[in-house]
Amino acid sequence: DVAARAAAAGLAMRISDAEWQWDRQRLTVYFTAERRVDFRGLVRDLAARYRTRIDLRQIGVRDEAARLGGIGRCGREFCCSTWLTQPGPVNLGLAKDQRLSLNPAQISGGCGRLLCCLKYEHQFYVEARKRFPKEGRIVTTLQGEEKVIAVDPLREQVALRGADGTTRSLPLVRFTAETRAARGEGTVGT
Repeated sequence: DVAARAAAAGLAMRISDAEWQWDRQRLTVYFTAERRVDFRGLVRDLAARYRTRIDLRQIGVRDEAARLGGIGRCGREFCCSTWLTQPGPVNLGLAKDQRLSLNPAQISGGCGRLLCCLKYEHQFYVEARKRFPKEGRIVTTLQGEEKVIAVDPLREQVALRGADGTTRSLPLVRFTAETRAARGEGTVGT
């Protein structure tokens, strides 16, 4: 009914949610809009219709997703509707640091903005990358000189390409042991 009345008034707003105060003395209506909306006429109309105080609140798309909830691309409930109470700013640099696709369809949440989880997972990737060699670096292992072609902090793997073009992937622990052994600083266990 509220959405229909807003549309009839010609207001460019989308009603997101509405809730009564426990004693039904106030009706709070949440909405999203591209720009500011003069909704004074709508408030008077709703107050007469429901015979109570009306509170219209414009919220952002992230706030709307948090209020309404939903399931994210990870298969879990939206972080913002369960535990993430203060989502900070999220920018494309966070996706770049995590080596994610920069395709907006793949890194956008239910609200259409960049995934909030990019923010809270970022520190893990920054810390994990410190333990890995830089991609493109030439390293000496027991196989000879090899180029680091990829690192995977989640799986703790380092991918290498030898001078003969063969590639191999090994755990970070084994990679570290091989490079130390190649420098004469230890041996590699089996």
